[in-house]
Amino acid sequence: MSRLTRRGFVTAAGAAGALGALSALTALTMTGEAAAAAPVVRRGRSPREFRGAWLATVTNRDWPSRPGLSAAEQRAELLAHLDAAVRRRLNTVVFQVRPTADALWPSPYEPWSAYLTGVQGRNPGWDPLGTAVAEAHARGLELHAWFNPYRVALHTDLQRLSARHPARRNPGWVLPYGGKLYYNPGLPEVRSYVQDAMLDAVERYDIDAVHWDDYFYPYPVAGEVFGDDDAYAEYGGGFPNRAAWRRDNTDRLVRETAARIKSVRSSVRFGISPFGVWRNAGTDPLGSDTRAGVETYDDLYADTRKWVREGWIDYVVPQLYWHIGQTAADYAKLVPWWDAVARGSGVDLYIGEALYKAGDPAQADAWQDRDELSRHLTLAGKYGSVRGHCFFAAKEVVADRIGAMAAVVADHYPTRVRAPR
Repeated sequence: MSRLTRRGFVTAAGAAGALGALSALTALTMTGEAAAAAPVVRRGRSPREFRGAWLATVTNRDWPSRPGLSAAEQRAELLAHLDAAVRRRLNTVVFQVRPTADALWPSPYEPWSAYLTGVQGRNPGWDPLGTAVAEAHARGLELHAWFNPYRVALHTDLQRLSARHPARRNPGWVLPYGGKLYYNPGLPEVRSYVQDAMLDAVERYDIDAVHWDDYFYPYPVAGEVFGDDDAYAEYGGGFPNRAAWRRDNTDRLVRETAARIKSVRSSVRFGISPFGVWRNAGTDPLGSDTRAGVETYDDLYADTRKWVREGWIDYVVPQLYWHIGQTAADYAKLVPWWDAVARGSGVDLYIGEALYKAGDPAQADAWQDRDELSRHLTLAGKYGSVRGHCFFAAKEVVADRIGAMAAVVADHYPTRVRAPR
């Protein structure tokens, strides 16, 4: 089975695709005043349901449409995405603000992202995260700040990073793997540093949540070895094997980050959006009835089930990017599995939806049916732990190739509602 996560389509998304969606984006745009005036259900005990969209900045996937736009042009495109979310009766935008160990705010820890200006470290002349928070809230939207903890670069040349990049000052923190650079999760100083870099945004901005996606240890690459021998030799004593040590490193990152978020600002939630399969039942009887080629527990050293059952996070958004009836990983089998995991945990369950597949001719026949996604929401609505959905991604929320998003809105989102709290 192919790895149906963000890794494949993010690298394939180019500036031309982003620019192609811009005219559709403009068509959906309303003014900030009109968006703010759109009705939000708030009377009495109002219903609450997570209705989110990911707004990806890595490789300029969704925003900005290309690097090097003026500050005014970037701001206009960002506001257009927020307005489109309002038009679709969503209530949350998950905004990627640290895509590759860089920043979309004036961070004292890391350089400005090259996805803004085309040059890492160059000041874009405005504050995208600060603007996104203020403008989202003005529209009745929550703004969840999306960070990638360990990814440093989509290449392996340290010299291509800005001169003051922490990875260049601390080359011993960095490992090449699969044509990319990563911070080594096995080093305590790395774990502390990446938390500091992310928590800076929590301290400085009124964000509603810290959000991570599915990248912990990197996805396996055939024929390559993740070179953490030295870290394992120094810190792996007491563990039965390297896999257990790696999982503990990831557990520590999750637990420590959760505690630090609450110590800085107790109202800020912490959510994670993992790959949709924890383990296959053929590997572990507690696993799902799937035959996925990737299992987060074994391949990414991320015990996502444990984080939910232990209540370490506030919400989980498994990426269930498969259609109903898919042979190796059936949406209809994974939703009840995650429902059972979340039940009684106190952790909110939202489902990650593959809007990007709808109408893509390279995808299976099911994704050519505009009603496939609407059927997902109907099915998920039968399970009590499911409290909403998040759509990948913002560009498709706007373009909506075959009307799949419009069908979801028509069938399931008759009015705006607030996000769960």
